[in-house]
Amino acid sequence: MIGRLTGTLAEKSPPQLLVDVNGVGYELDVPMSTFYNLPALGERVTLLTHFVVREDAQILFGFLTHDERQTFRQLIKITGVGPRMALSLLSGLSVSELAAAVARQETARLVKVPGIGKKTAERLLLELKGKLGDALAAPATVASDAQADILQALIALGYSDREAAAALKSLPAEASVSEGIKLALKSLA
Repeated sequence: MIGRLTGTLAEKSPPQLLVDVNGVGYELDVPMSTFYNLPALGERVTLLTHFVVREDAQILFGFLTHDERQTFRQLIKITGVGPRMALSLLSGLSVSELAAAVARQETARLVKVPGIGKKTAERLLLELKGKLGDALAAPATVASDAQADILQALIALGYSDREAAAALKSLPAEASVSEGIKLALKSLA
């Protein structure tokens, strides 16, 4: 119904926004990934939207990117995952991090998101397998087994896929796993 809004950012209070579109104020709920990338109050903003109509409420969700909205729509198709849980997932993990967790079947990554238990995480991994796009699931090109091990170690230490991939690019190709991890940690420090 409402696919996109362009207007002035009037208010923002996580996770809600108020966007003034020619005198009409639209309240939107957004994931934190969108919230952190918003312009200052009073500036123009364009948000892609998803409109949910229920018996007791009509809620408008906003997203800065097409990938975020598409992932949100994939998530709410899953039994037991409503809009709030989907918003929580997109607030806790970026789209690429979620796609990587699904590709690697990492239940532990999903369980870290508030409101996601082990059974829900397992259902998400099963239902989303192959649906989030292979391009998103491969944040870094890995040239060797050693580099793959270094990447996994950095992710296990809590670095995001983006940070780990950036650190991996700065390493010499012939670096061993232990040497590569040390060098990567120095570059990330």
